[in-house]
Amino acid sequence: MEARITHLPERGLADQFAARVNGGPDPLLARRLIRLVEVVGRLVEEEGIGREDLRAVIGFLTEVGHASDPRRQEWVLLADTLGITSLVEAQVTHRPAGATPNTTAGPFYRTDAPAKGDGESISIDGRGDPLVLTVEVTDLDGDPVAGAAIEVWQANGDGLYENQAPDLQPDQNLRGIYRAGEDGRVVVRTVRPGGYPIPHDGPVGALLARLGLSPNRPAHLHFRISAPGFQTLTTHVFDGEDPAIETDPLFAVHPALVTRFARCKDGSFEASHRFILARARPGREDT
Repeated sequence: MEARITHLPERGLADQFAARVNGGPDPLLARRLIRLVEVVGRLVEEEGIGREDLRAVIGFLTEVGHASDPRRQEWVLLADTLGITSLVEAQVTHRPAGATPNTTAGPFYRTDAPAKGDGESISIDGRGDPLVLTVEVTDLDGDPVAGAAIEVWQANGDGLYENQAPDLQPDQNLRGIYRAGEDGRVVVRTVRPGGYPIPHDGPVGALLARLGLSPNRPAHLHFRISAPGFQTLTTHVFDGEDPAIETDPLFAVHPALVTRFARCKDGSFEASHRFILARARPGREDT
């Protein structure tokens, strides 16, 4: 029997790969891998990738795998620092123009945060510079979303979350769930959060260093806001005075999420932020 020729010099790599996988049992996987092979193949050709380059890439990816375990996901960190996570988040949430952008919840979110009344503080240990944040929740028409659940969690002034350093902070410190009033407003009392670096002692951190990029995230508070009939919003509020505001390694900063923390005469801080919710698509309030 005549041997079947599998290498066709006159056809590109992506075409050859497509000819092999088209018609298989998973057409979506096949289509996406064809696109990936096409992009990578073009990169190899245009950049003149050589053997040493390929070995270096494989070595780096191997290190990322070795650095991942049940307590640390270096692959997620890599996706975050390449901006892929933020890009996917923006694409799947489909926020209409004018609605507050969605971001990722991050690894320190808890579902069991305690309920807080209007004006009650989420700071249990009282350590840090006091911050009074007035939150307003409206729809796209500017009407208040009364009763919206407003979950908030943050790092302390040292840039540490309570469940990240349980021996250094009380349980549930700097976490709480508020309810918006009839006017869509609530006052959150807390402390000014500190910025912090993402894990940078592994291969992703080494990659950032080689690129001259900082691992430091700008100071922020996390919010998750939900109400019947609206898409659930998970997002950040960033301290506009933080020096890392333009270089967030996770690409989460958006102009609509930046707020000024104004210093008061007594040394405390105050700020306000308006969250604009989008109406839920039928049967879809989670995104």
